[in-house]
Amino acid sequence: MSPFKTVGAVLGGALLSLGVVERPAQALTTPQIVASSLSTQCLDYQVIGVCVWLNCSWSGCSIRTSVQVRHYIPELVVSSYENTGDNPWWEVATLSPPLGEALAGGQSTSDANRARHEHLRFKNVDAIGHPAGGAFSSFASAFGMSCAGAATPFQPYHLSTLDALAWRSGIPESLYPEALTPGMRELGQPGDLWGNIYPRSGFLTQVHDYKTAATTAQRSADVVTRTGQPHVYTPLVATSRDGYWPPGPVKEGDPSTHRWQRLTPSMSNACRVWPDRGVTDTYADRLDAGGDYAWSLWRPYRCCQRRGQTLLYAVP
Repeated sequence: MSPFKTVGAVLGGALLSLGVVERPAQALTTPQIVASSLSTQCLDYQVIGVCVWLNCSWSGCSIRTSVQVRHYIPELVVSSYENTGDNPWWEVATLSPPLGEALAGGQSTSDANRARHEHLRFKNVDAIGHPAGGAFSSFASAFGMSCAGAATPFQPYHLSTLDALAWRSGIPESLYPEALTPGMRELGQPGDLWGNIYPRSGFLTQVHDYKTAATTAQRSADVVTRTGQPHVYTPLVATSRDGYWPPGPVKEGDPSTHRWQRLTPSMSNACRVWPDRGVTDTYADRLDAGGDYAWSLWRPYRCCQRRGQTLLYAVP
């Protein structure tokens, strides 16, 4: 059984209804996240071709066609934040409660180690199923045929507090070729390196807090969309079938596998891959004073309505 449960989300809602927990003024809430999913730019709905089916019955066989569409689906809310227990998505913050030994920035390493690495930063990261569910399905269906996503709303797919060994030590990924080879699996652009994807841990040498948060969020998405990784997580991987083509694993900078929508510190209706600005941009308007950030991870799906027992071919 998966170690991730939705009990924390249920508990958070119960505490809210009872008035036990006071919501911070700047907290990100579930209704806000659901509303953010109703974005035509992020949906990017396109009719891209046709599917040709062979349909057979007792009276014989015939050829039928159906429209093939492609659009993005918000599958995860990925939060990257300073202190354990401070996930900016308020209703699920109880899933990663405060840890006494993990103080500011989740730093479980010594002060001496931080002194040796002046710009070493750390982020906790949670990747949780996007809550839009039926609201998004209704929104997408208004454009025509819509595809089903693979994520379950509110399902925790990666909680760095439960993935403490790998997320805080970088073991064993610090020894992987991707971590040791300069220019391999890096997030950034020429003249503006945000960080390396490996090791997929919470530590990053980076002076810019927003870029640190984005890189660690990218790392978590990289883990979750693959199977068999040396982390404690639940894979978010769909299986293709006739008339249904889910995306491959997330790859940094590749919009054919994903796009990001900013939720905090300010909400955006646009979806992009990182980096999404010029080399000299400071991203000052995206910095959060508390060091807490959240994004929706959108992933592209292709599908067509089944109109027969066998898919003969799809165009394109």
